[in-house]
Amino acid sequence: MRGRGEKMGKRIFKPSAMLNPVPVVMLSCGTMKDSNIITVAWAGTVCSEPPMVSVSIRKERLSHKIISETSEFVINLVGESLAKECDYCGVKSGRDIDKFEQLSLSKLESEEVKCPGIEQSPVRIECRVKSVTELGTHDMFVAEVVSVTVDDAYIDESDKFNMDKTNLICYSHGEYYSLGKMLGFFGYSVAAPEVLKRRMR
Repeated sequence: MRGRGEKMGKRIFKPSAMLNPVPVVMLSCGTMKDSNIITVAWAGTVCSEPPMVSVSIRKERLSHKIISETSEFVINLVGESLAKECDYCGVKSGRDIDKFEQLSLSKLESEEVKCPGIEQSPVRIECRVKSVTELGTHDMFVAEVVSVTVDDAYIDESDKFNMDKTNLICYSHGEYYSLGKMLGFFGYSVAAPEVLKRRMR
């Protein structure tokens, strides 16, 4: 093993989207009657207050057209049990099939937007588009989070949401991964020993 002070060789790559791993989500859009699902890896949080997210979608995708017309979508987080369905929605087009029907996924009526969430998803984030930026291969939709629905199975007796129990997956260079064990929590580098003992497992 190399020591901390030992220099390692470096290799230069051409500019690319090398920021990995990233969340992988199933984005639903449209209406309860006529809806679609697309898999998105270019998604992220852009603001805390008001809560806002961004998703980047290729212009030729059906979901790009739908969201451009409706200005709404739902981000459905993906646990390990939905990994195969998530991949399927990324390689099949909604122009050819009804992905909800094909995958036996259930539509869940949203609280604030007209498009459905995916009932099998542990967390559904309802979003309303505020701006669209043309970037190149993708357009970036920046949206405000208007409602979040979490399954009761992940809420404990103290009313705390246990995100770790959802077994979320991530995406890295064309491959899906589970998140693995917790290494720390925000502020753990300066936390008191008793806090570390209580929080770390």
